[in-house]
Amino acid sequence: MKNKLKAIIWIIVTSFAFQTSWSQSGGFETLKSLEIMDQIYEHLDLYFVDEPQQGKLSKTAIDAMLKELDPYTVYYHESNIEDYRLLTTGQYGGIGALIRQIGDYTFISEPYEDCPAAKSGLKAGDKILSIDGKNMAKKSTDEVSDALKGPKGTSIEVEIERKGEGKKKMTIARDEIKIPDVPYFGMLKGDVGYVKLNSFTQTAAADVKNAIQKLQADGAKQLVLDLRGNGGGLLIEAVKIVNFFVPKNQTVVTTKGRVKEENRVYVTLEEPFVQDMPLAVLVDGGSASASEIVSGALQDLDRAVIIGETSFGKGLVQRTYDLKYGSKIKITIAKYYTPSGRCVQRLEYYDKDRSAKPKEIPDSLLKTFQTRNGRNVIDGRGIEPDIEVESADLSRLTAVLLTSNCIFNFATDYVMSHGTIDKAENFKLTDAEYLEFQKYALSQDFNYTTASEEALKKMKETAEKEGYFNEIKADYEDMISKVTPSKERDIQKFKSEISELLENEIISRYYFQKGRTVASLKNDLVVQQALSILTDSKEYNTILKK
Repeated sequence: MKNKLKAIIWIIVTSFAFQTSWSQSGGFETLKSLEIMDQIYEHLDLYFVDEPQQGKLSKTAIDAMLKELDPYTVYYHESNIEDYRLLTTGQYGGIGALIRQIGDYTFISEPYEDCPAAKSGLKAGDKILSIDGKNMAKKSTDEVSDALKGPKGTSIEVEIERKGEGKKKMTIARDEIKIPDVPYFGMLKGDVGYVKLNSFTQTAAADVKNAIQKLQADGAKQLVLDLRGNGGGLLIEAVKIVNFFVPKNQTVVTTKGRVKEENRVYVTLEEPFVQDMPLAVLVDGGSASASEIVSGALQDLDRAVIIGETSFGKGLVQRTYDLKYGSKIKITIAKYYTPSGRCVQRLEYYDKDRSAKPKEIPDSLLKTFQTRNGRNVIDGRGIEPDIEVESADLSRLTAVLLTSNCIFNFATDYVMSHGTIDKAENFKLTDAEYLEFQKYALSQDFNYTTASEEALKKMKETAEKEGYFNEIKADYEDMISKVTPSKERDIQKFKSEISELLENEIISRYYFQKGRTVASLKNDLVVQQALSILTDSKEYNTILKK
């Protein structure tokens, strides 16, 4: 019976493949490949020493096949549909909380405001012991996340351990969780408004419009649109957002693919409601896809000053197709081009040697394009900002304090002894509180090296090989003593950057993600640069060649 069923499936598959691909180049190769894959599967099913896990085997094969193409062509098994929904709508069924792994267990790192996790009393720092009676020790964050997700209205029992309070069980009713596209908007300084856009789901344009209109009511006459860390989403939402700022019937983006039907031109369909508002758009290496459509179009049309760091460089368009049994596949179908005609795609994924990493498009193949006002822009490198502001690198010590969860754990302890704190924009650690953190950090087991120390040790090796080391030994020992890590010294040396991260983590425990954003704006160099440009109309117009 099994072989008869496989034969029927094979006839259907090959007939479909014949009808759809024989007329195309490589039709015979398509049928040949399908037949070989079917034979391999059949022989494994009949003869492999152990009973094959057929579902796992097929998914592994599909994932491996798609990996040969690019990272954006993805198969979604029916069990992963919640992940797909999260990407496209920002919604999923679950409890609404970020999680992180510390040692053998997964911890709640940030409950979302007004979501089931927060309403039920879960707090950042809670260790997840079990879910519905299943031990979560040594489970990956993906496994724990899958256990927490589920249809709206269903309930789960979560057993947690909270420092100072011991173990407790909570029954939490799952809900439809919507991660906001706009987690924060507000006034910065004077008449400058600020909108933080984190994603491009189906509500992105509506949320941005609503935010701008409320800022206008508060007196905003200039705007900062923050796309840093925004990995993109729906292309049509990007087009709508550009339309807020540029006239009707303006080309925003063009897509070109192997299939002619995917060659499309997307234009603005309505009159803008903030056509003349001075605009600064913030980007960084995490700004990709739809973020680059928005920033690239506004740059090409000389409608905004782009500030920050060069964006990621994803000039590819994906479309999702429904498959049988509740699964889906997302396929890269085209490249997109901004109004000047450039494609920002940085890496070549498909045309590479087997197992080789994708390579950047060579400089020799880059082309120069011009914006509406005649400014030069290039393709193949993402969106290069009009004003570059590099983010400061964290010290080695600060990075270790983050990755070792020292800052996270201290914030958990801090909350236990502080019922409330000042407003997010005003909160600051006292010198005494920072000393408490210093004592805590020094009691933790972690090690680090400095870049200077590593460079000097390499120099020593070279000098020894060349026979010069004895002559510089005294100087070397003096220098190495000054750059060798000292936890006590460095915690004070890098107090400013450590305090900023620590304050941000503590603020999130009381004011959630909105509080994080408000706190981070205080010392944000890119935002300060945007304010400087927007409040200097002469400089703003000079950059845009107006």
